[in-house]
Amino acid sequence: MIRCLAIDDEPLALRQLASYINKVPFLELAAQCQSALKARSFLEHDSVDAIFCDINMPDLDGMEFVKSLAAPPLVVFTTAYSEYAVEGFRVNAVDYLLKPFGFQEFLRAANRLKIRLDNDNSELSSPLAFGKDAWGDAIFLKTGQRIVKVSMPDIRYIEGMSEYLKVWVDDNPKPIITLMSMAKMAENLPRYFMRIHRSYIINLTKIQEVNKNLVIMDAHTQLPIGDNYKEAFQKFLERKFLGK
Repeated sequence: MIRCLAIDDEPLALRQLASYINKVPFLELAAQCQSALKARSFLEHDSVDAIFCDINMPDLDGMEFVKSLAAPPLVVFTTAYSEYAVEGFRVNAVDYLLKPFGFQEFLRAANRLKIRLDNDNSELSSPLAFGKDAWGDAIFLKTGQRIVKVSMPDIRYIEGMSEYLKVWVDDNPKPIITLMSMAKMAENLPRYFMRIHRSYIINLTKIQEVNKNLVIMDAHTQLPIGDNYKEAFQKFLERKFLGK
């Protein structure tokens, strides 16, 4: 499924866009926003594979919004003004829908999205893109349309979020969000990482304190220990414990 964000300041146009997304079997509507500012706020806490975005909007237009994103997803622009088409393709838009557009035009754009995403994922499956054997203490993760190098010792913990992962790294207040399962990530991590909960993998070297059923990573981060992971975590503590 391709998770999509629909953005348009006109309520009727936004409803039509959401309706079209819901009609396509391989698209999933993650959210709909009536402004680019609301969309940016949504993307600070969640991730999508694609954006269907109007261009002419108050406060922040769609083109500037996409340019402002550090790791923009795939983009299909929608607008009533044809003069934006060339600029839209300059920011690597997958397609450009001129209003008013029908479902068949939308479906063609959706199919282009799918082809682009399938090609990107197939490139990412190469061992050059991901794998500790080839890259020593580094892995490469895809986030949006970027592939970023991450030093494994710098990873503090990994948080599961449906089909996505949030990878929290030292000296970065925001996580790297990537499409991957916890199991796949765990396969590629060294032995100083441990899964302590169905939703958390931690870097054992980053632990500051253990308090009952909580692992304290720092003053602002306390992670629960799941029942299914307590025994393995307790054995780790016993191996490292120096007291009586």
